[in-house]
This record gives sequence, structure tokens and C-alpha cells, in this order.
Amino acid sequence: MAAAPFLKHWRTTFERVEKFVSPIYFTDCNLRGRLFGDSCPVTLSSFLTPERLPYEKAVQQNFSPAQVGDSFGPTWWTCWFRVELVIPEVWVGQEVHLCWESDGESLVWRDGEPVQGLTKEGEKTSYILSERLRAADPRSLTLYVEVACNGLLGAGKGSMIAAPDPEKMFQLSQAKLAVFHRDVHNLLVDLELLLGVAKGLGEDNQRSFQALHTANQMVNICDPAQPETYPAAKALASKFFGQHGGESQHTIHAMGHCHIDTGQRATGQQAQQLEWVKNQYPGLHARLQEFACRGQFVPVGGTWVEMDGNLPSGEAMVRQFLQGQNFFLQEFGKMCSEFWLPDTFGYSAQLPQIMQGCGIRRFLTQKLSWNLVNSFPHHTFFWEGLDGSRVLVHFPPGDSYGMQGSVEEVLKTVTNNRDKGRTNHSGFLFGFGDGGGGPTQTMLDRLKRLGNTDGLPRVQLSSPGQLFTALERDSGQLCTWVGELFLELHNGTYTTHAQLKKGNRECEQILHDVEMLSSLALARSAQFLYPAAQLQHLWRLLLLNQFHDVVTGSCIQLVAEDAMNYYEDIRSHGNTLLSAAAAALCAGEPGPEGLLIINTLPWKRTEVLALPKPCGAHSLALVTVPSIGYAPAPTPTSLQLLLPQQPVFVMQETDGSVTLDNGIIRVKLDPTGCLTSLVLVASGREAIAEGALGNQFVLFDDVPLYWDAWDVMDYHLETRKPVLGQAGTLAVGTEGGLRGSAWFLLQISPNSRLSQEVVLDVGCPYVRFHTEVHWHEAHKFLKVEFPARIRSPQATYEIQFGHLQRPTHNNTSWDWARYEVWAHRWIDLSECDFGLALLNNCKYGASVRGNVLSLSLLRAPKAPDVTADMGRHEFTYALMPHKGSFQEAGVIHAAYNLNFPLLALPAPGPAPDTTWSAFSVSSPAVVLETIKQAEKSHQHRTLVLRLYEAHGSHVDCWLQTSLPIQEATLCDLLEQRDPAGHLSFQDHRLKLTFSPFQVRSLLLVLQPPPN
Repeated sequence: MAAAPFLKHWRTTFERVEKFVSPIYFTDCNLRGRLFGDSCPVTLSSFLTPERLPYEKAVQQNFSPAQVGDSFGPTWWTCWFRVELVIPEVWVGQEVHLCWESDGESLVWRDGEPVQGLTKEGEKTSYILSERLRAADPRSLTLYVEVACNGLLGAGKGSMIAAPDPEKMFQLSQAKLAVFHRDVHNLLVDLELLLGVAKGLGEDNQRSFQALHTANQMVNICDPAQPETYPAAKALASKFFGQHGGESQHTIHAMGHCHIDTGQRATGQQAQQLEWVKNQYPGLHARLQEFACRGQFVPVGGTWVEMDGNLPSGEAMVRQFLQGQNFFLQEFGKMCSEFWLPDTFGYSAQLPQIMQGCGIRRFLTQKLSWNLVNSFPHHTFFWEGLDGSRVLVHFPPGDSYGMQGSVEEVLKTVTNNRDKGRTNHSGFLFGFGDGGGGPTQTMLDRLKRLGNTDGLPRVQLSSPGQLFTALERDSGQLCTWVGELFLELHNGTYTTHAQLKKGNRECEQILHDVEMLSSLALARSAQFLYPAAQLQHLWRLLLLNQFHDVVTGSCIQLVAEDAMNYYEDIRSHGNTLLSAAAAALCAGEPGPEGLLIINTLPWKRTEVLALPKPCGAHSLALVTVPSIGYAPAPTPTSLQLLLPQQPVFVMQETDGSVTLDNGIIRVKLDPTGCLTSLVLVASGREAIAEGALGNQFVLFDDVPLYWDAWDVMDYHLETRKPVLGQAGTLAVGTEGGLRGSAWFLLQISPNSRLSQEVVLDVGCPYVRFHTEVHWHEAHKFLKVEFPARIRSPQATYEIQFGHLQRPTHNNTSWDWARYEVWAHRWIDLSECDFGLALLNNCKYGASVRGNVLSLSLLRAPKAPDVTADMGRHEFTYALMPHKGSFQEAGVIHAAYNLNFPLLALPAPGPAPDTTWSAFSVSSPAVVLETIKQAEKSHQHRTLVLRLYEAHGSHVDCWLQTSLPIQEATLCDLLEQRDPAGHLSFQDHRLKLTFSPFQVRSLLLVLQPPPN
């Protein structure tokens, strides 16, 4: 006779079911305690190594006996275990697992191939030896388990982002064979989900009560000790999950996802990581290729790594896609159609154009859910870039790329969605992330049950393509966001680890110059071989360093050291390639070595250059070099007989102040080195605010809420302390003529000091500040400020292939949240007919508040790298007052000139005695950014040119060249020919049309070289 129905108390019923599935309470008699049955020990031996050895080498080592409970380490070492096991005969017909729990990240090797990862944090603590042991299966096996002595998220001491603990030891806590009860696992998943429905839908929801009562009934009829009771309990769950919802249900597209931070030395789903897999685990790579063919593995992203979205140059962003898409095409047979960047610290307004130029019109991220101040108003929308390009964007509304398939997450995905009514589909990324781990079987089991259950959204296991296709069908009502996607957090990453930032800027410049000179050498010399393989290698090193936790400085010390070594490789190999290209460019008769002055920028330049003398000293010379070309170095006898411009005058007053004047600008420094006046001589216009000091160094306390290397908080501005210099430290350096300078020393604190030379050259529209800092601080932030005699509600900042405006006021919370922003080579504050530009050669953090231009110089965070920014730094910034707009005044060209110094390279024979120019552009609004050889091997005598419109204007221009061109065609950023893009080439020139901030690429086929 059935028991009479009871009145049920919500909480006691809920907790009764919780305890029935608990891994902590009552495991002697609850269902969880029956997940594994009989077990038996395994025989262990191990060896430790500080290296990451390949499998073939590791298994040859001397293994010593080991046992459960053993400790191994320290951090970053690897412990290899040999696991010898014998499966009992009585287990035939059962599912058999190797149960393994240890600290660190483990990899199981079977028959010489990696088969599965094991981590406690990633909830993978067993490896399936057999889903159903057959009588014919072998009973004796030897496996190897490779254990890396670090966690999923590194090895931080005390917290996730702390510097690694170098002495940390790791322990093996479980290693055994056991019978796994799949039917128990299935009931546990059912009961956990029913609890999730009951809790998620709440006590006032009818379906919630149905879920709780179903779970309670299952507990009533399920006796953990009697497996024959399981089917009846399972039937109750199946009935509940089989009750379907209506047609209007929101559809969730669940996609297994494994986000791996490349800066954490791991492997995963970016082209660089897949290349590592290919090189180190070729068998696994072949299986990934098979899975990709079957649609079970979907390469996404299209880039070499998940790069930072702010700091890389426009050209570097193009190369991320060029290298990534070509790799995916070569290894998996097709390019990516979605850009996938879930975890970077903001998104440049030029990304939509770059994506479209690389065959991508869909974009997925979720990082803006981290905004500190304002909630972003959309989850599905069109994003319109600087030039008007549009892409479809989706932010998974669950605000995570590491979902686990719970009911709570599924419900949050629907309730959070800010585009309800406009679209009825959402993405759902499940799998352990950041340190990898990825999806688990339990997550899959949960999501399958939630496929179509009344009271919940519909869940389907999907792909990025299916998700975006569904979103595109519903896109008629979607809103559009114009301009950058600015992350209101992590703005310390524009400044942290200044040496990484400097390496990035310098190496972008070196590769630009090497490609350009190598292209010109290819065009002019039949013997020259373009160094395509070397350049690909160097570019890939640079692209790896542009990962969103490396160039940003939010990496551990080991990674920063690796990155600095990569930069050094690029510098040294790049300089060798530069010399080789210069030699080929002007290969003449053997004779005494000459010196070639090379200009890699597309406009004529007249500048003061320090030329090497035989004795090792340098002499100053004024040189004029045509655009993208060279000029012979002036001989000592021809040096500056007549200066075309007024020479630089230097005068020190009796009070110690110094004036530098080149007839274009007049600079006045007080006796401590602060700027008291900056006058545009022609108009007499003063650029420095009345009664204020420019070149004022300021120190801030810099203690964020948590993310030390990542964040600088708004309240740091409340701790501003000017660094006061000492009168009498300012002295004249170079005394005038071609160059005038003054220099001074500044004690920043008891531990840190600074020296600076303020330099003004003949004919130069800006004054340079060459700075050397010895920095030894903790949680301090150094900036330099320039209060301007200018009033404007907005300032202009250079970004990739263009510029944008940001407010100088705090009217709204969106304005205030941009108290620290990023820029590339220049920022500018202008009113109607006058402005002031601040240029730099390796800085990215900046701000303009009111009338004060500020450049962020150095930080001193202590996590995750306690040594970040400590030591000696050299950098240059410059100040340029100008008449009219920054476009008319040539600010953009000036910033390029500061970042791309003229090259003085030895010629192998007598240097040419005439000047030569390869390319010039008729409009100052158009920048010829890149000249390189085309990627495809059969196009080895084809050049790719990349140009962009830099002023924000519609413009027609002529591209003039002296190279022997056979054919000219437009192409996309992946160098694929535009079928309708043929260009008429006559009289050594071709006409190009640009819209504001448009990037255009050309293929120029060179004529065959003369025999």
C-alpha cells in the first residue's frame, strides 16, 4: 500500500535531495558514495626533471619506486609517473577507470600518444580505460602520467595573480583502478539538474515545485545499495525532462570551449597553440584534423594568438589574421569565419575593417561584461568601425567563457540578455578556461538533458556558424554601436612592464623597415632572395608577444623574460636582414665602404642625424632623403656650408633657466627643467597655460582593488604629488647650430632618479625629451604632464590606421570611466586654429583631462611579477605646438618621424652618389604603411602595398613609383586578388581613391629582372 501524501516543507525537501548527492556528507549511505565500486592499487614509479622532455626521451629515464602520498616539485618542474596496472578478471563487463588525483596538471600517455588531461581544478580526475571491459581485452597495461608542477592558473603564492611560489611542492593523493557506475552518474546529473530547476525558478513557480517533488520521489524509490531500484528513479527524471516547452522558447547555442592563456605556457585553440600541438604531439594534431573534418572540432578566431585589442599596430593586427587564417587554411582546409576574442582588454575601432578585410564578418567576445562603471547595453548588435565597416557581434549573455552547464547559468543567459525581443538566440560557452581544461562529460550530460524542457530555454549543442546564422536571420531589429569598445577596467595594462611595450614598438618598426628594404632590393637586384622564411619566423615571435597577457605586462616573470628574449631575437636578426637588404639595394663596384642614409617613410625628410666617424665618435649632419629611398651621406667637406633654416640658439640666463630657439618654436626651461614657455615663433602663440609648468613629473599612489598589474583605479588621481626638482641642476648640453640641448637630473624619490636631455634640432617642429629613469618603487605610478593654453571638450588619440576623439570632461559616467586611456604615437589637444601634440616613441597610456595632456610612463605593480618595471628605462617623448589642425600641421608625419629614425647603413662598395626614391604619395592624408613580398610562393616577384587614409577625409591621390611594375591590382588584407580591382598604371603612377580611415592593399607584379 502506497504511503499517504505528506505536506512538504521546501527547505527540508531541497536539502534532503542535496545531501543525497553530496560528495561531503553521508557518503557512506548516499548515492554519491556509490559512484565508484570495487578498486585495486596500481604499481607506481617516477622521476623528476626541470625540463619539459618529449615522451620518447622521458620513458628512457631511470624511474624510482613511488607511492600515493609522495611529494614532488618544485614549481615548473615535471614529474613523470610510470603506472603499471593489472585489471581483475571479475571486472569483465564493467566500466573501468584509472582514478588519479594530484596537484598540478597531468597528461596521460597510452601507447606513446597523449590521450587525456587530468586536473583537480578541471574536474577531470579519472581516465576511462574501458567503457565495458571485454573478455578479450588485455588485463595488463603500462601508462605514463606526465605531471607539470603548476596549477591550471599558474602557481601563484597565496592567490591566483600572485607571483609564483618557486619552492611549492606538489602531492599525489590518489592513484588506483576502480569500477565506475555509469547509472549512478546519470542519476546524480538528473538530481543536480532538478535541484537547479527548483532553485532557479523559485518557490513561486509551478514548474519549480514539479522539479523538487520529482527529485524527492526519486530519493524515496532509489536505494543506493540496490541498483535494481535505479531504473524507476531514472524514469521519473526522464519524464520530467521529456516535458517540452513551447515554440517561443529562447534557444541557447551551447559550444564546448577551452580558453587557454598563451602567456601561461599551455596549448589550445589559437593558431600558435595548434602549431605547438602539431610540432610536439603530431598524433594528436592528426586526430584534431579528423575531428575538424567531422565538425567536432571547430577552429575559431582566425588570428595567430588571442592578441591584445589595443596596443598592437594596425599592421600587426593584419598579420595576426594573415598568419592565423593561412595556418587554419593549410592545416584544417578552411579559414575561420568568426573572430573569437573572449578575453582581451578592449577592442580598437579599426577591428571591424581589419576583420572584414580578412574575410570575417562575425565577432564573439564577453570581456565588456567586466566593465567597472557602465553596463554595456547590448549582447547582440552591429559594430561599426572607424571607417564605417560593420560586423555582427555577440556577447554570450551568461557573461562567461567558462560555463559548466548548470540550470543557473542557462537561466542567467536568458534573463541577462539585453536584446530580448530583437533576437531569440544566445551563445553559451562551456568548459573550464583560462588555464585550459575545457568541457567535461558531466557538462555534456547536463546540457543534453536540458535540450527541450518545459520551464527552461531550449538548449542545443551547436557551433559558432549555427549561432551566427540564427542571429543573422533575426538581425533586422538589432542596434548599432559606433566606435571603440572600451573596457572600463585593466587600464593599467597600457603602461605595466614598459620594457615589453618598448620592445613591441621597436620590433614593429624593425620588421616594417626590413620588409620595405627587402622589397626594394628584390625589385632592383636579380640576385637578391627575399628572406620570407626568416621574416615569417620573426613576425610570429612578435605576434606571440602580442598575446593579451604578454604585451600588456600582466604576465609572470618567466613569460616576461621569454618575451624580452624574443624581442632581442627580432632586433638582432632584423638588423642583420636590414644590412643585407641595404647591401643588395646599392650593390656597386668594390671599393672603400660608403654610408647610405635610408628613409623608410613615404615623404621627403630633412633631419639632423648623428653620423658615425672612423674614430668611433659621431658628427652631426643635416641630411635630406627622398620618400622611401636613400641619399648618400654628406662628406665632411660638404657639411652644412649654408644652412637653409635658422640655426638653433641656446641661451642660459643668470637664474639658471635655458632658452632653445630654432625659429619655428622657442622653448623655455626653468632652473629645475620644467617647461615655463613653448612659443610658436611665427605667430607668437604660447602653448603652455598661464602660470603653469609643463614637463612636470607627477607621482601617484597606485594600489588597485585586486588586479595589480592590470588595473589603475580612478582614485589614484586623488593622490597626485608633483616631483619637485632642484634649482641649479639644469645645464646646457649641445650649444646650438644644428642642434641645441639642455639636461638635468631629478630625484624622484629616495630610491628612484631621472635624467633628461631636452633637444631641439634645426628645422624641427617639435622639442624632444630624451629620458632615462632608474626606477625602484612599489605601487607608484609616474606620469608627465603638460597643461596647455587650449580649451576643447575633446582630445584626439592615434589608434591603428587612424585616430579618434575622446572627451576631456566628466559629464557622464561613460566619460568619467575613461580617466586613463590608450593611444599609439601621438595625442593632440586643439582649438580652432591652434593645438598642442604630445608624441612618444614607446608609450601607450595617456589622458587629457581639461587642458592637461598627460603621458603615463612607469608603474610598479607586484603581482603577478614582483620585478615588473624595476630597473633602468630609456624613452623619448616630444611636444609639438602647431597652427591650424593637427592634420594640416603634419602631426601624423612628425610622430612617424620620431618612431622611424633615418637609417645610416654601410654600403658594401662606394655608396651611390645620387638620391633615389622608390615610392611617393601625392596626398599627405594617405600613408603608405607597408611594402612586403606577397605571401604565396608563386608570387615571389609580387609586392604587397598597404596604404590608409589618416586624416579622416575623402581623398584621391597618385601613387608614384620608380620600380619596374608589370601589373597593379587591388587585393584584400589576406592578399587575395579583387577580381574587379585592376588598376591602370601609366607614367609610373596609379590613381587611388580613399574614404575616411580606409585601408587599401595592392598587389604590384614586378617585371622580370634583366638577365
